[in-house]
Amino acid sequence: MKTNFVLVLLLCCVLGVSAQKKKSKKRVSQTTNIISGDTISDVYNPLAPAKAAFYSAVLPGLGQYYNKSYWKIPIVYTGLIGGLLIVNNKDREYNKFRDAFKSRLAGFRTDEFWGDPNSSTPRVSTERLIDAQKKLQRDKNVWIAVTVGIYLLNIIEANVDAHLKQFNVSDKLTIQPNIDINPINHPSNYGLSLTYKFN
Repeated sequence: MKTNFVLVLLLCCVLGVSAQKKKSKKRVSQTTNIISGDTISDVYNPLAPAKAAFYSAVLPGLGQYYNKSYWKIPIVYTGLIGGLLIVNNKDREYNKFRDAFKSRLAGFRTDEFWGDPNSSTPRVSTERLIDAQKKLQRDKNVWIAVTVGIYLLNIIEANVDAHLKQFNVSDKLTIQPNIDINPINHPSNYGLSLTYKFN
């Protein structure tokens, strides 16, 4: 009994090793043709999504150009430039309040938030200057995160769009909204219908 088991195990190992040796070394090409029926439909490029994401990471909007979605490029640059302009504006405002705060710590009454230099009380108190600095720093950090998020969305969108451009869309499987109106009391029933057509 033991010898039969050992023989079967040995035979399986030998067949496994010989099967591995017989595997042919085929090069996988970057493009493969999808054959539907007797005709070649479109060329499938498995590296297209990675290329689009890489291009968008190097230069925002270049992945959208690669995908031939030209109308998305102004949206990407509007978001990025708008975010950078807001970050720059918050930084300038923060620097104004910080410079005024430093001036008061040095004992000067000449900052733009003091008002009349001969007055003993400032128009904007020192505590308000500190609060304004904290708020502007927080707002600036939020807008930096938003701008980085827009940059990352640009990369993700280019990748997903490249995937979807190669997706095989067929009318065989459809999901459609379905609205039924009851003829007696006229309420509407809403739903989705899933349809699969056989050839």
